[in-house]
Amino acid sequence: MVILKTDREIDEMRAAGRVVARALAAVREAADVGVSPLDLDRVAREVLREAGATSPFLGYRPRFAPVPFPAALCLSVNDAIVHGIPGEAPLRDGDLVSADFGALLGGWAGDAAVSFTVGRARPADLRLIETSEAALAAGIAAAVPGNRIGDIAHAIGTTCRAAGYGVPDGFGGHGIGRAMHEDPGVPNEGPLGRGTKLRPGMVLAIEPMVIAGGTDDYTCDGDGWTLRTVDGSRAAHSEHTVAITADGPRILTAL
Repeated sequence: MVILKTDREIDEMRAAGRVVARALAAVREAADVGVSPLDLDRVAREVLREAGATSPFLGYRPRFAPVPFPAALCLSVNDAIVHGIPGEAPLRDGDLVSADFGALLGGWAGDAAVSFTVGRARPADLRLIETSEAALAAGIAAAVPGNRIGDIAHAIGTTCRAAGYGVPDGFGGHGIGRAMHEDPGVPNEGPLGRGTKLRPGMVLAIEPMVIAGGTDDYTCDGDGWTLRTVDGSRAAHSEHTVAITADGPRILTAL
């Protein structure tokens, strides 16, 4: 069931979104060669603490997961696509990092992701990140009343495919509100004019994921969480929480 939010509730969700934005900015600033993903998880948790917010990721256990997620930050490096568990191995020069983070504040959730490189960036990685960001922008532009979920999916998928990249099969965005995951699902590829009609008051987490090697396939690590490209190529992930309004899409997780 799609749960519509009032203008006041969307304003309250914006407060949670600001916490997410601040945390991701802090993580990106702290990320460097020699810094561990666990260090970055601590940085993100400190932002939550200062804001009086909590993590929807920490302890989250959907049906597919063998164990609850053990961190507040998903940190996926190089060939990891999403859901990477922060570990102690330090980041290396040229690593591509995707950071996904959520916050709960005042009973509302925010969720966003950003990809970046540490040290000397590979041109191919920068192009991959730029494409994930362009796909996110295209999806957001399609998030207007009267359009359908398929229009968002088509905008994202077309952007990714035009660049020659793969789109992980079966993964995409979702509705968001009191819970981190609500209806409807938001695929990263699909036909125009299909799916749930967009109405003011809907709030969506739109999150393109792209695979450099062009394949759509992935494997899951033994931790039951980390999704990884089958060919070892790198991946990037971008995400914002976006409200559908009569005046157009409103990004709730922007700084």
